[in-house]
Amino acid sequence: TACRLCINNDLPADLLPADKATAEMLEGIRSHLGCAILISSGYRCGQLNAAIGSGPGSDHIRAMAADFRAPAFGTPYEIAKTLAPLVSVLGIGQLIYEHTWVHVSTRIPDKIINRVLTVQGKDYVAGIVKD
Repeated sequence: TACRLCINNDLPADLLPADKATAEMLEGIRSHLGCAILISSGYRCGQLNAAIGSGPGSDHIRAMAADFRAPAFGTPYEIAKTLAPLVSVLGIGQLIYEHTWVHVSTRIPDKIINRVLTVQGKDYVAGIVKD
């Protein structure tokens, strides 16, 4: 999307530590799943984030989040169910099952109930809920 819209989405140098922490979290996830993970979205500058319809509070803007799939492991639902009980062990601050991918962030939400969520329409529900 950034290329198509001619948006410069280069990572600013001050976000390198956050990006490194996110990469380390993703490596832990990949290692646990035992297969490649396909990242569809990581860092997004504010302009790109707005262009795709995401809000200004997104952890993607701070290089703290990624969206991924791991087809060799299973469906996004199977991935989310597997990772949910391991969020603390794997350094996942927040896990969101978004049906076609899994969103993970290094940031732990203020309310612990928001740590593991499922997207339902425009809302979120606690836990991993089947489609």
